[in-house]
Amino acid sequence: MPITRQSLIAIEHAAVRSWPALETFDIEGWLWRYASGGSQRANSVSALAFAGRDVEAAICEAERRYRAKGAQCWFTITEVSEPGDLDGRLAALGYQRSHDHVTMVKEVEAGAVTSDHVELSDSPTPEWMAVYLTGLSDNRRAVAPTILAGLPAPRTFIACRQGGAVIGSGLTVPDGELASVQCMATLPAARRTGCARRVLAAIEVEAARRGCRLLYLQTECANTPAVTLYESFGFRIGGRYHLRWKP
Repeated sequence: MPITRQSLIAIEHAAVRSWPALETFDIEGWLWRYASGGSQRANSVSALAFAGRDVEAAICEAERRYRAKGAQCWFTITEVSEPGDLDGRLAALGYQRSHDHVTMVKEVEAGAVTSDHVELSDSPTPEWMAVYLTGLSDNRRAVAPTILAGLPAPRTFIACRQGGAVIGSGLTVPDGELASVQCMATLPAARRTGCARRVLAAIEVEAARRGCRLLYLQTECANTPAVTLYESFGFRIGGRYHLRWKP
């Protein structure tokens, strides 16, 4: 399923909205984001549009703002970032390149059925939160609850339950014709039991109910088990991105 540049731009903008930073600032069309640590998405410049004339000055402004927070300057570089030579400019300035990530997409199909073992809610329950936070680093674990509290509505949290306990988590945020797949986690002891597929199926049912046309998610290329799972569920790579950071 080919993804047009216009569709990829829409997906990237939706991804920004679906995981909001605690502080933002507009820099000539770029969105400077800060969340006091944790997720790189919420602590990097989203460079999806640029309305200025002086790219170097805009980069300096981003650096100044992160420096004032005592933080490193990060940029998220996608295939639709602007200006088109931003990645090369940052490299020339000494910015290091992070691991590769992929944006994956799937057409929403009607007819999927939500499992009896899956529960939906519009806010994270303590059990859901415990599962999701289990796999996060310390700094992400500290900030994630605050970011989750600021998610746009509507949003749906999915919990997979087995033997009376929640063993898996997921989240979807609808945005027009798009719906995200986020916060996918399964307790280590419950992996390879079909939990993640049940969560994905529930997300697809919810997306269809809300009239969404495409599911999208973002993950590291190096996370081979996750990429393999998503591909087996019908997702395909629609775009790639990476981050640049200044030592």
